[in-house]
Amino acid sequence: MPEIQYRENPVDEDVKRQFESKESSKFFDPCQDAAQRSLKCLRRNLGDREMCTDYFQAYRDCKKRWIDERKSERWKKAMGTLGIAPDEGSTNAENVEK
Repeated sequence: MPEIQYRENPVDEDVKRQFESKESSKFFDPCQDAAQRSLKCLRRNLGDREMCTDYFQAYRDCKKRWIDERKSERWKKAMGTLGIAPDEGSTNAENVEK
């Protein structure tokens, strides 16, 4: 079975722009398309989760990528506030270990 791909890239520039321009009280989920597909799969298969594992995995992958990107952006912003140039490509965990 081919791997299911979600349509939206949770870390592309358009999604970042939408996230940053939303009101602070508004919810934003760049993985909404993947979530909707998994729910449609459940309805189509009468709640049989076994039939929808690929859809669930696509949503988890999207969400993980989005969360990792947000963490990285917050880390870079915090380091910039402190006057420290963050290393390109490094993450919070990598910097803590150094």
